[in-house]
Amino acid sequence: MEAFLVSTGIVALAEMGDKTQLLALILAVRFRKPWPIVLGILVATLANHGLAGAAGAWVTTVLGPDVLRWVLGVSFIAMAAWMLIPDKMDDDETSAAPKFGVFGTTVIAFFLAEMGDKTQIATVMLAAQYNAYFWVVAGTTLGMMLANAPVVWLGERMTRLVPLRIVHIVSALIFLGLGVYALLT
Repeated sequence: MEAFLVSTGIVALAEMGDKTQLLALILAVRFRKPWPIVLGILVATLANHGLAGAAGAWVTTVLGPDVLRWVLGVSFIAMAAWMLIPDKMDDDETSAAPKFGVFGTTVIAFFLAEMGDKTQIATVMLAAQYNAYFWVVAGTTLGMMLANAPVVWLGERMTRLVPLRIVHIVSALIFLGLGVYALLT
């Protein structure tokens, strides 16, 4: 259960101000069809984080426990630094017409936007740390939905409620704590 709760919290915080949250806002404003957008986010996240979780679980079979501890510790500390660098959305990422409909466009856009993103890397690391594939993927997916679904439904008002800099600092401190913990245990 710890893997689920930690994964949910980390991803929900890491998503605040992330490019996929901005993408959710852009899709919501552009298409004004929240249900296909939210379902598209869910499908894309399950696919992306499912693959990332599998990669994390595989890493545990290749690396010994001591090497894995150092890789995870340093990776979490690097994520802490990365959290302090806010994402920016490129204007041309959503310029294409909805050739695949709102749902299909959302699935494709979110899957591609998550490739190599902080939350995908976090999913790999969490799956490697906890060795609980299902709970990590379920938690990271829930965290993604907690951060993005309200943006789709509440739009721009949501982005004004929480100072993003504070969320990024809190997320960075959590990753730093996880990194130090992994190195010391």
